[in-house]
This record gives sequence, C-alpha cells and structure tokens, in this order.
Amino acid sequence: MSLILDASVVNTLVSGHFHGDPFAVLGMHAGKDFDGREGLCIRALQPQADKIEVIRDGKSAGAMVKVHPHGLFQLDILGEKDFFPYRFKITLYSGQAYEAEDPYRFWPVLGDLDLYLFGEGQHWKIYDKLGAHLMTHQDADGVSFAVWAPNAKRVSVVGLFNDWDGRRHMMRPRGASGVWELFIPGLREWDMYKFELVGPDGRLLPLKSDPYGFAFEMRPKTGSLVFNRHNYQWQDAEWVSAGRVRANALSAPMSIYEVHLGSWRRNNLEGNRWLTYREMARELVDYVKDMGYTHVEFLPLSEYPFDGSWGYQQTGLYAPTSRYGTPDDFKHMIDRFHQVGIGVIMDWVPAHFPKDAFALAHFDGTPLYEHADPKKGEHTDWGTKIYNYGRHEVANFLLANALFWIREYHIDGLRVDAVASMLYLDYSRKEGQWMPNQYGGRENLEAIWFLRRLNELVFGENAGATTFAEESTAWPGVSRPTYLGGLGFGYKWNMGWMHDTLHYMAENPIHRKYHHNELTFSMLYAFHENFVLPLSHDEVVHGKGSIKGRMPGDEWQVFANLRLYYAYMFTHPGKKLNFMGNEWGVSNEFDYADSLDWGLLKYAPHAGLQRMMRDLNAFYRATPALHAVDFDWQGFEWIDGGDGDNSCLTFMRRGKNPEDVVAVACNFTPVPRYNYRVGVNEGGVWEEVFNSDKAEYAGSSVRNDGAIQTEEPGWNFKPYALQVVLPPLSVVVFRLKQKGESRKRA
Repeated sequence: MSLILDASVVNTLVSGHFHGDPFAVLGMHAGKDFDGREGLCIRALQPQADKIEVIRDGKSAGAMVKVHPHGLFQLDILGEKDFFPYRFKITLYSGQAYEAEDPYRFWPVLGDLDLYLFGEGQHWKIYDKLGAHLMTHQDADGVSFAVWAPNAKRVSVVGLFNDWDGRRHMMRPRGASGVWELFIPGLREWDMYKFELVGPDGRLLPLKSDPYGFAFEMRPKTGSLVFNRHNYQWQDAEWVSAGRVRANALSAPMSIYEVHLGSWRRNNLEGNRWLTYREMARELVDYVKDMGYTHVEFLPLSEYPFDGSWGYQQTGLYAPTSRYGTPDDFKHMIDRFHQVGIGVIMDWVPAHFPKDAFALAHFDGTPLYEHADPKKGEHTDWGTKIYNYGRHEVANFLLANALFWIREYHIDGLRVDAVASMLYLDYSRKEGQWMPNQYGGRENLEAIWFLRRLNELVFGENAGATTFAEESTAWPGVSRPTYLGGLGFGYKWNMGWMHDTLHYMAENPIHRKYHHNELTFSMLYAFHENFVLPLSHDEVVHGKGSIKGRMPGDEWQVFANLRLYYAYMFTHPGKKLNFMGNEWGVSNEFDYADSLDWGLLKYAPHAGLQRMMRDLNAFYRATPALHAVDFDWQGFEWIDGGDGDNSCLTFMRRGKNPEDVVAVACNFTPVPRYNYRVGVNEGGVWEEVFNSDKAEYAGSSVRNDGAIQTEEPGWNFKPYALQVVLPPLSVVVFRLKQKGESRKRA
C-alpha cells in the first residue's frame, strides 16, 4: 500500500461519496512513499478540525498534515514498521482542543460465526451483536454499532457527537453478510444516534433509527439511544423458575386483564399525563392483584411513533416505548407483577410494520425487511408493510425479538396479533391482488414456517413461557404441537364464541329464545383448540361502543345482563380475557387519548359489577372444576342445553379430582324461574356457591338459601334432580356439600 492517496479517493472521502471499506483508507497503514521508503501513515477525516496532533504513549508523535481543506489529515512516520496505539489531540477553529480515540484503529467486534449464523437465520441472540452495545474494546470504552444493510453503498453512524456528519464515522462492511459495524470510543449511555445510508442508486436516504435499538427518544423524535440493558437487578427468580410454569399451565386458572397502558388511568392533576411504568408498578399492580386476575396483558409496548395505532404499528421492536419511562422502569413494573404472583403477557406484532421513512421501510434503499412485490409486501387495509418471512435475516430479526422479550424482560407470554393476516396470501385481497403459493394455494407457506419456528423456540428455550394466537378463521391445529402438524401456539383466542355471544346478548330477552343456538354453538368446537374467551379492546372500538352499551333493557337489566354475561363466560370452558373497564361497565368506547372513567364507581350498579368481578375471579381461581379441565370433554357435561323456550342453560363443570364438580344454571331472561329442575349425577345435599344476582352486586337478591336436597326421580336424563330458583338475568352455581339420600318426589 502506498502512503499516497489517489486524488479520486480523497475526493470521494471528503464529499461523502466514498463507497467501500473506510478502514482501507483511514486509520493506521503500512506502505511506501514516492521514494520507496517504508513506513506507517495515519489518516483521519475530521472536517471540524483545524489541527490534529497524534499522541503516542502520552507524547506527541507529530502534527498531522491537512491534505485536503475539507478535513482530511495525514501523518507519515517513515522507518516505523510496528503498529501502535495512539490518540488524537484535535484543535477546532475556535481554538478549543480535546483528545479523542481514532475509531479507525480498532479491530472488528463481530466474529465470523456471528455473521454466519445470522445469514443462516439461526442466531437467537443476534440482539447481543447488532445494534449499539457499550463495551471495552482494545482497552478503550465506547459503543459498538452494527446494522444489516446489504444493498447500501455506505453506512455511517451519526449524532450530536459528530455534528450529524456521515463522513466522520463511516462503518466497516463485513463482506457478503450485509452487516456494517464500527466501534466508536468515548460514547456513553443515553447518547443519541441514527444511521446514515447511501442507497444502491447513490442517493442519500432519510436518516434511519436502529432496528435493534434498545431505547428511543420520546415521540415525535425518532433517535435511537445507547442503553445498557444489563444494570437492572431482578427480584423475581422464584417466579421465573417455577411461578411462570404454574401460572401458564393448561390446567391453571387464567383470568387476563387486558390493558392499554396510556389510558388505564391518567394523572389529571398534571395535565392528564400518562402514568409512568414506576407509578403503574404501584397502582396497576395493586389493582390487578386486588381484583384477583391471574395475568395482565398489555397492548403492544415496543416503541411506536403514532399514539393512534395503540402500539400496533411499531418501529422499535427491541425497546419498550419511552412514553412511560426507561427500559429499567419497565423491568421494575414487570418485576412487581411477578413478585405478587401475576403473569405478564404482551402483544407482539410480527404481521406488519409501518412505512415511516425513519424506520424499517426500504431500509437500505431497497425492500429489505418487506417483500418487494406489493401483493405480498403491503397490507392495504392498514397501510403497512408485511415482513419477508422467507428471508433468513428478517426471520432471525423477528424470532430473536420474541425470545428477547421473554429472556431480557421476563415476559411470560406473547399474544401474536393478526395471525390470520399472516396465514393467508389472499387475506383482505380481491382476485388479482394476491399471488398463489408454489402449489397454487392461498396459504402463506413462509409465514406458516415462521409461526411454527416461533413456537418451537419459545416453548423449547423458556420454561413455562407461552404464546397466544389472535386467529379468527377455522385454520386447524393453531394450538396443537408442530410435531402433530399444528402451528404450536399455547392458546388461541375464541373469536367465534365472542361474536356469537355478544350478538345474542344484544337481543331483547323476549327474542333470545330464537337465537339459543348462538349460546350453544361454541360447544361443538370448544375442545378443538386451547381456547381463550376474549372480550378484548377490539370489541370496544371503531363505533362498536362499550360492552355495556350493547346490553338491552333499563339500567337494572343492563347491569344484570353484564353480570350474567361475565359469569357465563367464567363458567364456560376456556381461559378468560377482559379489557380494562369492562369489569365495572364503562359507558364510553375505548379512547386511547383519555383515562377510563373511574368516577363511575361512585354509582352502585358500576361498583356492584366491579365487586362481582372481584368475587368471580376469586371463585374461579378457587374452583378447579372451572379451570382444571378446560380443553377436554371430561371437563364439561350438558345438563340441558336445549331449553331455548326459557332461554336457560344448565351444565356441569368438572376438575381432575372426581369431587371437583359444580352445576351451573344460567337464566338469560329477566323472569325469575321458581321450582326450576336441574338434573345432577350425585344425590345428597347441594348448596349455592355463587350467584350473580346478589344484593351486594346491585342485583335483586333472589337466592337459594340453605341446603338443597336432591330429589328422585331424576331430571334431564340424570339420576337425581335439584329444585332451585333461577334469579332473573343471572348465573347460579351449585356444589355438592354432602353425599346422601334423596327426597322422593310424589
């Protein structure tokens, strides 16, 4: 190598049009001068500098010569053969001077194995390599940056630390991997940065945030922040090792409280501001614990730019949103939930991503994370991009991200959004707008592979962690193991149950007998999947109103219907999910920009509904018959599913222990049913153990007091019968108190 640079190289360097490896030009190099003399030269591109002096072992090794007025400096050291560590003493035009390391004297940080595994889509801790990482490298403290941009001609790290000048920290390309990296000494935690890329056509792209960034500026700013994610000291070891396994088991009670963190509760005394993660660690944790929920589920909390997307259009998949605090604040909130025995589920969105110019869309000037063909790469409904699941590096980005939230933030479960949109190539597309797969079908084979691999990794590497699919079609085996041909999810949302029952409940009770099948239809497929019964945020948006707003009748009937509906939900097979505010009957549709109306709780019907939900959670958790066998016919038996004329349902729920049995009676009309006969399999004394019509719930207090002796002959093809009263618009649960004789009925 010559100590003398070609003029064309100098011009491309100082103009910012250099394409290639800047380490081949900048930093320390060995070579010969015009006279053939061997030596070393040091080159630096520092456009802000007036003078630069090279410091070696604390002493001056010589002043660099400015070989171009736009800031290219060079020092020749003839006769020297061995490379040595050095620093720069830089003097600005203002006369201010400071010392700094030369980033171009450092060796690469990434190993070849890391790059190979990433290229194969098999690096499950790639977030430890790509992105920004504080470290000590060759005895210097700083930050290692790495980004995947295979089609870019140049990639630079920019920020306030280099006056946003992309010439000063151009990155090193790592061969065919498409990864660029650079160690920048002297940078610290919370320094802000972005990537400057020159696309394949030579044009400068909009500045890009880090796809693997661990923290971001508060929106509307979009800068990535250097963050040390290894400082937090967790206090939930018992939960992660054992509690999570118990909480997520198929036989465990699971009552999920779904929360949009920005609107659960706000501080009205300080401008209606959001509560912080740490405030939520007190207020939300205490509330969820008091109400008896087993899990909390958050609408997406990865960084996102637009409040109105509720988090579903994410631009920073590896960072908790800065809206509510720092990543360590977020960890503290999760930690507190675990310390009181509550599992944490988070919405995860691999189905699509927004088109914001600062983020993933056309990241290196080409369709990189998305499909190039809009028939596979565009969601026309949502105006977003679709990930290219068949590209190894993209799949690796997403799969490692799922593991990241479970490992690094101790998330217990991932609810995967919009699975149906991933599975079908013709999802929400007309003829001619989609392209069949290689076999001529409508199934997205790459997405199917991706979802199966996701679940294999989550269940294979994280004891007790689980996944939930929001999948709205009849795709078979969503929650069945991949080795049996399923997608491998732990649970699937039962959208059919939700739609049918909400439609039924909206009917005037006098007409419900004509819609009785909408109550019973779910039992035809109840055990085909591991179902969660969801009354989610999707049911209280886009003009649908609140759950309360769909209940017919006067105020008393509206709240009685709500109590009935929730109690029926909790006695029906399947795990439970309720969106925030449903538990006390909020009147308004969900508004992401405002708090829930907590003031409603001063009114008896709302307070009574909330009290019932608290008791219902406790009863559900304490009654194995209602949760231990949710996904098998052995846990359910009809007593009478056909009493449509009276709009009543009766059934048995069973646990694993033969003694864990309850009889459930539901009356979907406002007419009390006296002397109503319910068939049971065990003779003796039964008792009422739950009643949604209690006075303390703002009900009418129609009850079955005392012991209820079984009668013979039986009823409903059962050997014994109970004669009970069914309160209006209610659910009543009975349990055998003592086996014994039955009363003979005349």
